[in-house]
Amino acid sequence: MITPLLPTYRRMPVTFERGEGMYLYDSDGKKYLDLFSGIGVSSLGHAHPHLVAALKEQGEKLWHISNLFEIPDQQRLAERLVAASFADTIFFSNSGAEAIELCIKMVRKHFSDKGESRHRMVTMSSAFHGRTLAGIAAAGQEKLVSGFGPLPEGFDVVDWGDLDAVEAAITPETGAIMVEPVQGEGGIRPLGHNVLKGLRDLADKHGILLVFDEIQCGMGRTGKLFYHEWADVKPDIVASAKGIGGGFPIGAVLATEHAASGMVAGTHGTTYGGNPLAMAVGNAVMDVMLADGFMENVCNTGNKLKQAFVKLKEKYPDLIDEVRGTGMMLGLRCPGVETRLGVLDLVKRGLLVAPAGDSVIRFLPPLIMEESHVEEAFAGLDAAFTDWATNGVPGD
Repeated sequence: MITPLLPTYRRMPVTFERGEGMYLYDSDGKKYLDLFSGIGVSSLGHAHPHLVAALKEQGEKLWHISNLFEIPDQQRLAERLVAASFADTIFFSNSGAEAIELCIKMVRKHFSDKGESRHRMVTMSSAFHGRTLAGIAAAGQEKLVSGFGPLPEGFDVVDWGDLDAVEAAITPETGAIMVEPVQGEGGIRPLGHNVLKGLRDLADKHGILLVFDEIQCGMGRTGKLFYHEWADVKPDIVASAKGIGGGFPIGAVLATEHAASGMVAGTHGTTYGGNPLAMAVGNAVMDVMLADGFMENVCNTGNKLKQAFVKLKEKYPDLIDEVRGTGMMLGLRCPGVETRLGVLDLVKRGLLVAPAGDSVIRFLPPLIMEESHVEEAFAGLDAAFTDWATNGVPGD
């Protein structure tokens, strides 16, 4: 018999009642160190006082108004993102999946207005671009697409990181290359700076657009507002979400004027996207992220966390064969551990982590993490791996 709540998640048996900073507390009062931040969403931790104040202040004035009217905080947040990025224009949605849909529409409309039938996109294997039909078609993963066909047509999936394969897949119908600069669900795999530059070169060579899905790896996650900044590469379109709202549902598409040229009045819309409540929180997030020293702290603490993971790898080489990622987007590849059960065991120990593809335990801690939290995380993981090495890994 089906449950009242559609059973599309295999949920862990934990109920959280409140959060503060880096910690969550369950219904029994147990304290957990949050090393996952709700899939990289709670970028400033839990109940951040600046975000709470902004939410309360706006909540007492106005929650929602249609985009048929001016929304000053929406304009302000767009201007701030434009000033801090490659983009000339922004569209606000409610989620990353919606942002990806607009990226696809924007590419197709760009070329349609030029009289060109360039509706196809080259994407990479093991990707995750959300769970809409177009998103799962773009990712091309069998586990995502099974049972949902027929899927939208127009996506050519090539091997991850293979520039030659990308070029070979480009045809006269190709309008864009769309990739995650750092794959999250796919196993915490950053594309090298040379690959990102190569993608930009290929897009320019063939007169097509370059789209980055930075929904998980953007908004300070790697120590810059967007990961592509590390490679000094400028895309044409970027999808953003998760950390941009610090826990409030916000998605965004950032684009150059050239790429967005087809998106005129009436070509796209949203009922809830960019509402006053969301924009108040989004601006509060930007207040914190753009403050002096914030990104430097992300880099420094992220480096310390990665160094701690390297120590774990050296201590438990039979359990950990690779440390992946950058900034505060890291993963431990543990091929001898049944990832789901390993994650569940760590949660029981008070460490919130999550699985990712390719046998990876994934870490996306709030960007407010400090050295003391790194030490706490190391101690907890060390104890778990010692237990697994001695008594067998979960699932044995």
